[in-house]
Amino acid sequence: MPYEPPTHSVERSMRAKLGVRTVAGVDEVGRGAWAGPVTVCAAVTGLRRPPEGLTDSKLITPKRRAKMAAVLTDWVSSYALGHASNEEIDALGMTAALRLAAVRALEALPERPDAVILDGKHNYLGGSWTVRTVIKGDQSCVAVAAASVIAKVQRDGAMAELGAQCTPFAFSENAGYPSPVHRAALEEFGPTGHHRLSWSYLDALPRWQHLKKVRDGADGGEQLGFDF
Repeated sequence: MPYEPPTHSVERSMRAKLGVRTVAGVDEVGRGAWAGPVTVCAAVTGLRRPPEGLTDSKLITPKRRAKMAAVLTDWVSSYALGHASNEEIDALGMTAALRLAAVRALEALPERPDAVILDGKHNYLGGSWTVRTVIKGDQSCVAVAAASVIAKVQRDGAMAELGAQCTPFAFSENAGYPSPVHRAALEEFGPTGHHRLSWSYLDALPRWQHLKKVRDGADGGEQLGFDF
């Protein structure tokens, strides 16, 4: 399916209007999963021409995505990853866990960026960061697209390693997201130590409902409507 390649237009606009020099693109993966961490990548690319074929990680086949990530990790000016574990997601809720992972990624960069382009319409970073939110930024902005690919490949690899320990759950195929095999394994074996126990999938598993964790003011349904 044809698509428009990402550009530096948002970054150029921020540089011109805000007078910033270093802009990081930020994207996450794992928000809608039942198991595993949420992973955020912060990438600084400058204004160089991006590698051919770069776009949102979800629009690239796994094989091409892995090759693109290998190219990007050398091509970007800098990048860093941040994670929030399933336990942190259960304790904090997804918005706060996303903020935690994003701050970890941004603070791990060699140089603190002057501004951030954040994929989506919600500024979950807040605080002292200068942020521009861009809907479908992982398709339209070079730095965000790069962050999208690097984050996806890194998290998928980590989930595949977990899958070797938890064979029935097929994490190497579903990366902890909902799937028929994943649901069937949950029904038979119950959640592992890698599962998010505040998530609403447990409502449909009577045998394991007693394991559900409920935070104050949370309905356990925060995985709905995101990136699976």
